[in-house]
Amino acid sequence: MLKSLRDDIERNDIEIEIAKANFPAPFKSGLEYSAPARGTWNIVHTGMLIPEAHQIFVCAAGCLRGVVLTAAEMHAEKRFSTVEVKESNLLDGDLEDLVIEGVTDIINKLPKRPPAVLVYTSCVHHFTGCDLDMIYAEIAKRFPDIDFTDCYMNPIMRKSGLTPDQIMRSRLYKLLKKRDLSKNSVAIIGNDLPTLKSSDLLEILNENGFKVHEITDKKSYIDYQEMAESSLYFSYYPAAKAAGDLMSEQLGGKHIYLPFSYDYDEIDASLKLLCDSLGIDMPDTSQKRKDCDMALKDLKELIKDKEIAIDYTFCQRPLSLAIMLLKAGMNVKYIFADSFTGEEKNDFDYLQKNHPDLLLFPTVHAKMRFFASKEESDILAVGQKAAYFTNTNHFVNVVEGGGMFGYDAIIQSINYMKDAYKNKKDMCKLVQIKGLGCDYCS
Repeated sequence: MLKSLRDDIERNDIEIEIAKANFPAPFKSGLEYSAPARGTWNIVHTGMLIPEAHQIFVCAAGCLRGVVLTAAEMHAEKRFSTVEVKESNLLDGDLEDLVIEGVTDIINKLPKRPPAVLVYTSCVHHFTGCDLDMIYAEIAKRFPDIDFTDCYMNPIMRKSGLTPDQIMRSRLYKLLKKRDLSKNSVAIIGNDLPTLKSSDLLEILNENGFKVHEITDKKSYIDYQEMAESSLYFSYYPAAKAAGDLMSEQLGGKHIYLPFSYDYDEIDASLKLLCDSLGIDMPDTSQKRKDCDMALKDLKELIKDKEIAIDYTFCQRPLSLAIMLLKAGMNVKYIFADSFTGEEKNDFDYLQKNHPDLLLFPTVHAKMRFFASKEESDILAVGQKAAYFTNTNHFVNVVEGGGMFGYDAIIQSINYMKDAYKNKKDMCKLVQIKGLGCDYCS
């Protein structure tokens, strides 16, 4: 007998105190819900970062609907095409021919030959044992003047191995062609959003005269290829680690992963790793610590005991942010996250011990469909999903770290929170915009 999910929905059905939660996955996996907070990027947005490249999705019609809308919403229809997989293709066993001939037909009809093409296959190709290696070999033979790479729209990859997000970020650099490395050139990799110029990372690189490449700055395919001269690749987004490893293997440079954090000592450790890899002295960060202490004090005086909700879409380390705010005396009450990365284990343990009543909420649990507050609240939300579920217009509208890094990330986050406290935003309108900040890559 079917039962309505709306019946008897109680917060204690889905919320859990962190003291009682398991790491890294506090909630059971099952039927999932997608909240209408769309600011995070998807594989279409990310793929568009390769300048002048054309995307071709080979999927069933139902799957194509979402990616087509994404391309349309970002006004990138001219760089996007589709090949529809039908039931007859499965029955006839001609999926390889469908991909090859479909891609061929699309390229021949384009008004201008693209320098690169990203071909996205889907789960049906894996279910049927489709020979993807043969497909790519054939289309590369037909179009030797075009660089092709394999991309995937495959939900079955989400629970094992590299996720679609990790694979997509690595594909951003797979098309780079090996060239002589320059000791003075470095690359910041794996981000959808450009690193802020005020960040400690760019500050150190620029002050020491390094040429910095980042895919978000590239306007042509020729300029994009210049990234291959980098001798060091820096990443600070966890999903970018695979991209850095690929570049090291493919191009010969060295990948340095710099963990993102709101903890002073962890920030210094990342900056020390950065400087050691560059062969330069570590700058004195004592004044930056004082500036952050003062900014936190000012924030506390402004918001007082205002309840704060944080979600995972805002930054790479939501638990680290929560600890910083709690140590400064602020009233962090809710964390919205479905799971946590290995980097957050120490943060998780600290919160379990020192703030055991901190409440965790999932974002994809089926019952969250009915959780969003009907009455507008005045909670200060950090992140779109926290804002949606708490129904507040006082929220920080930033996704995926917003290009922040180092002590500057602390200052930026505090400034975002101050603005969110003072100024209301139209939450319902803003969170519906897909791929926040992707305008520049179309």
